[in-house]
Amino acid sequence: MDKTGNEVAISPLRSLDDFLLESARFQVPNFKDLEKWGNRVVNNLLYYQTNYFMLAIVIFLIVGLLHPVQMSCGVIAISIAFGLFYYFTNATPSAARIKKDYPILSVILILGGGYFIVYLLGSVVVFLFGVLLPVMVIFVHASLRLRNMKNKLTNKLEIIGLKRTPMGIFLEALAAWHYTAETHYRRVEAEYSKRK
Repeated sequence: MDKTGNEVAISPLRSLDDFLLESARFQVPNFKDLEKWGNRVVNNLLYYQTNYFMLAIVIFLIVGLLHPVQMSCGVIAISIAFGLFYYFTNATPSAARIKKDYPILSVILILGGGYFIVYLLGSVVVFLFGVLLPVMVIFVHASLRLRNMKNKLTNKLEIIGLKRTPMGIFLEALAAWHYTAETHYRRVEAEYSKRK
């Protein structure tokens, strides 16, 4: 169950025919209408979320099989970076307060530390390729895939709250984080303007 009390349901795996082959329709999005393009991406992320999850695992495994040592070193290095960050930020109250007050700085520190560790092991390109290639493929598919009637109906159920899925929860959290970061940026900007 999620925090709202609704049960989280896993979206079904869509057929390969619907996802990629015969009945799938693709079209380059209108780059001038960012709102419509964004809606298409979000709706496809919600509708094909299980397919995207499986696709990401397959691509990650393929890259891992092609470069097993580099990928293993990259995974270990990033895990160590996250573990150290978690330990140090929760070991002292001042570090935990910094993590809470400056979440963007915390993420930058994690990524910077992870990048440094992976770079030291010589596996940064392979690991980033293994992680970012699935993200890129998913984004391209979600951008190009036109929605069908079943896709639209399923997304309406998600939006009105009758159906809760992991991707829906993730996108809500991402929107809340974006809203919080934007609000923080405006607050800092207003304070800076007052000082001038």
